[in-house]
Amino acid sequence: MPEKITAYCVKCRKVVTMKSPKLVTLKNGRLAYKGTCPNCGTTVYRFVGRKKQ
Repeated sequence: MPEKITAYCVKCRKVVTMKSPKLVTLKNGRLAYKGTCPNCGTTVYRFVGRKKQ
């Protein structure tokens, strides 16, 4: 899993590098990295695609 994953933080209004990213599967089957903003601690997501069937 890459360590340098960026995502947009809605609270800070800028692109930040995720702190402790984890690969998760959402309810609709999409894959995303879930992490926290290092500045404010808000949860941020980065979508990566759908599962291969």
